[in-house]
This record gives sequence, C-alpha cells and structure tokens, in this order.
Amino acid sequence: MEKLISELRCFAKERNWQKFHSPKNLAMALSVETAELTEIFQWMETAESRDVDAATRKHIGEEVGDVMIYLTMLADKFGLDPLSCAKEKMKLNSVKYPPLQT
Repeated sequence: MEKLISELRCFAKERNWQKFHSPKNLAMALSVETAELTEIFQWMETAESRDVDAATRKHIGEEVGDVMIYLTMLADKFGLDPLSCAKEKMKLNSVKYPPLQT
C-alpha cells in the first residue's frame, strides 16, 4: 500500500495535478470510475456477468484499477490506509451481521 501511495503522489506531482486532488474532487472521480465499472455489467444477465470474455475481463481490471487509485488517493488525504479501513469495517460487519445458524 505504501508503495502505491508513494507512486500516486509522485505521478500527480510530476504532472502538477495536486491542485485538482481535493477530497471533494477525488470522491467525485471515484464515483465516476465506479459508475464506469458498473456500466460494463449494465445489460448483462447474472450468469453472463460471472463468465466474461478476455477483453471484458481486461476492461474490468482497468476500471478496478481506476477505482483503487482514486480510493487510495482519497484515503491518503486523511491519513487512512484503505486496507486497515476495510479490516476495521469487517469487524463491525461481523457484529452487525452475525453468521447464519445452521
């Protein structure tokens, strides 16, 4: 995670993009990229969405990459580690949604 954060900071700095990377703008960009990921699946049947061709899989990977980039950049603005945030949220979810009794 630290390496990705460092690379993203460097990438933005080399292009003088930091001025555009306010939390508001990053959250909006994250939303747009999430919508682009959703768009891939928009008209697929459920079964079709589980078995995509190589080109679609590549496209999904690109959009997942975009989502990860903006999520990481937004988290970095607040000194948050996305992996730690996910782990903490899973702890809360495990209490809120206990396992089903079988």
